[in-house]
Amino acid sequence: MTKSFGALMAVHDVSFELGDIGITGMVGPNGSGKSTLFHIITGFYRLDRGEIFFDRHSIANRPPYQISRLGVIRSFQHTRPLPFMSVRDNLIAAAPRQCGESIWPLFFSPTRVRRQERALREKADGVLELLKLAPLADELAGRLSYGQQKLMELGRILMADPRLILLDEPTAGINPTLIRQLVEVLRRLCEQGIQIFLIEHNMPLVAQLCRHVLVMDSGALIFSGTPENARRDPRVVEAYLGRESHAA
Repeated sequence: MTKSFGALMAVHDVSFELGDIGITGMVGPNGSGKSTLFHIITGFYRLDRGEIFFDRHSIANRPPYQISRLGVIRSFQHTRPLPFMSVRDNLIAAAPRQCGESIWPLFFSPTRVRRQERALREKADGVLELLKLAPLADELAGRLSYGQQKLMELGRILMADPRLILLDEPTAGINPTLIRQLVEVLRRLCEQGIQIFLIEHNMPLVAQLCRHVLVMDSGALIFSGTPENARRDPRVVEAYLGRESHAA
């Protein structure tokens, strides 16, 4: 994959395969191209050159809604709650293909609409139970702490039945208690067969969660392997600390 913005080469000839590894982490200094890569994969930026495949489907340069319907769903660095709706309704609103969103079923299939609404409410309550947010189901989303909003964002992703979740800095700005809660949830999702691809600056967390790590620097992929080997790789050390003479 290659993507530039004028003279700035944001992502340059980056290739990798996630395979069937449960959780893959991507790390790198600020400005190394990590979020740009997520934007490309999920259709928010168009590729200049390259291909992206998910489950044998080419998804390069497809619009985001088509990619999400294949099961590739992402979060963003900053939360985007619907602040004046309840936590439960925030989750329900994220569920795709709701027949009540079209006017004709409201008039000609009201029973079907009500049945789907009940099913989505039950599903949302189950997701909130998983996230340990059930006591806050009726609270306005805008009143949640930032960390709780991050968990709610994950809940909205789960309402769309993801097969691959892309999380952009999921632990940024949240307290250690909620980080532990998030780690527990991510592990349970892996046990259910959902793949997770995350960008994270918390290296101890990456080492704890991920079997496979990708490291980017200046738009290029400089390492792919285990967290243990990443910590010993001179290119990774240089990307974070500068050249040995400068670091000294």
